[in-house]
Amino acid sequence: MLIGGAIALIMICMFVFSVKEPPPEWGSLWMIQPLIVSPLVGAMGGLFFYLVNYYGAKRGLNKYLIITLGLIGFIISLWMSIVLGLNGTMWN
Repeated sequence: MLIGGAIALIMICMFVFSVKEPPPEWGSLWMIQPLIVSPLVGAMGGLFFYLVNYYGAKRGLNKYLIITLGLIGFIISLWMSIVLGLNGTMWN
């Protein structure tokens, strides 16, 4: 979960800190939402990856299939974390 949250935080920081002059309708504290929401959703994606690997290995499923499924779920979670974090600001 920590790794998933850290990856999401790094990715959202690249978006948030690239804005030099934000539009006034975003407000002065517009970057708080992305910096909180994105790492939380990214951590949930990391949890999904862990659970898929843990339970898939217990059942003796194909290792490459398990890792691929976990990565697809994590990438979807990462994408959703960026969408939810930037909703109302850069995403519009």
